[in-house]
Amino acid sequence: MSADPTGWFETLYADAARGEATVPWDRGTPNPLLVEWLANHPLEADGKRAIVVGSGFGDDAELIAARGFATTAFDIAPTAVELARKRYPESVVDYRRADLLELPTDWLQGFDLVIESITVQSLPPELHRRAAAAVASLCGVGGLVVVITAARTTEVVPDGPPWPLTADELGHYAVDGVQRAVVETVPVGAGEIRWRAEFRRPDPANDKDRTEAHWL
Repeated sequence: MSADPTGWFETLYADAARGEATVPWDRGTPNPLLVEWLANHPLEADGKRAIVVGSGFGDDAELIAARGFATTAFDIAPTAVELARKRYPESVVDYRRADLLELPTDWLQGFDLVIESITVQSLPPELHRRAAAAVASLCGVGGLVVVITAARTTEVVPDGPPWPLTADELGHYAVDGVQRAVVETVPVGAGEIRWRAEFRRPDPANDKDRTEAHWL
C-alpha cells in the first residue's frame, strides 16, 4: 500500500482547477442511482442532519440539501472543497475539508442520514474495512447510511483505483450497532454492476417494528 493512499485526490483536483485534468467521476449532476433512490424513498427531513462523504464538486450534497436536510459535506482534498463552493456559491451546504480515516470526534454518530457514493472504493482494499467502519460511525441512533459503489463479483483484485467492493466487504459497514438492511445489485451497462445498500442504526428506545417509511 502507498504511504499516502489518499494524496492523489488533491493532485487530481488541483490539476483540474488549472484545466490540466478532468475528474472522471464528475458528471455535473448528482449520482443517478442516488437520484433514483431518493425518488423511491420519501424521507422526513425536518430537523434532520445529513452528511455526504467524499463530496467532490458537491452535486450529491446539493441534492440532499434540496430535500430539506441540514447538510454537511466533506472531502479530503481542499481544492475539491474550494471548487464545490465555487460551483454552488449560494449553497446552504456546510462544505468541510476532512479525512474519512481521521474524522472529527464531534461528528461521530452525529447524523440522521449518511451518503457514501464511490468513496471507499477509491481506497486500496486493505483500507476498505477501516473506511467503511468510519462511514458507519457517522450514523446516529435511528439513522440511515446509503452506500453506492461498484461491485466486484470475481476473485481478481483490480489494479485500481477504483477497487470495487465485494459482497463480503459490504459487511464492513455493519459494525458498532449499525445493521445491514437492504442490498440491491443495479446493472449500469457494459456488464458493470453497482451495489446500492442501506444500513441502519436501530433506536433501542423504539421497540416497535420499523418499516422503511418510518426511518428518518
